[in-house]
Amino acid sequence: MSPVAIVTGASRGIGAHVADALEQGGYAVERGSRSTAPVTDRGAVEAWVAEVVGRHGHVDLLVNNAGVIDAEVPLADSDPDQWWETVEVNVRGPYLMTRAVLPHLTPGTGRIVNINSGAAYRNAGVATAYNVSKGALARLTSQLGLGEDRAALVFDLAPGVVRTDMTESMVMHRGRTEWTSPGEVTELLLAIAAGDLDAWSGRLVRAGLDTPSSLSARASAGLGELDRTLGLIPWGDDDPLT
Repeated sequence: MSPVAIVTGASRGIGAHVADALEQGGYAVERGSRSTAPVTDRGAVEAWVAEVVGRHGHVDLLVNNAGVIDAEVPLADSDPDQWWETVEVNVRGPYLMTRAVLPHLTPGTGRIVNINSGAAYRNAGVATAYNVSKGALARLTSQLGLGEDRAALVFDLAPGVVRTDMTESMVMHRGRTEWTSPGEVTELLLAIAAGDLDAWSGRLVRAGLDTPSSLSARASAGLGELDRTLGLIPWGDDDPLT
């Protein structure tokens, strides 16, 4: 029986590359889109996941890829409706999908991959909803995927800058000549799916910079509590928050 993967936002861009790679890797892939089930619609999400489970009996991998970006303007110039819609798609969507899938993940080996961004870890003055939402997603990943009492094996996968309709429309990428290849993204995704990077559960891996071998080597050397997480770094032993 083929392992089962659900990929949201799979109709184009990174989601399509991921879904294709998983199919080529022997997965039965359920491709999500707005027409399949809008990820912010609880009823639609729960009905879709129930349908998938009804056909397959379980889920081995969930890839929360569906996401949007708001206008690249300062917060004062942002549109409140667009700002909040961005947060809903990028945070409520993965939350609803994860909540619906968790009871059906294959015990011990089921995995969740959240497609995140370096924007979660950097300060920026524009596209603030995107940055805030990706930071929130990083916290969701670590809360579910770190520690002995973790809910599941959960990973943040930052794809770098893959050439897609979204990235080509962004001001910050105008004139860019170097892009992360889709193959670099799917290589990490397939390594996660295969269980080769379980030591990185709850943490961020980044396509284009990390490789399965480099991540395995780093994990063998030991990972600190806050390594590749969105956490507080104390100023020293005298920090009252330590």
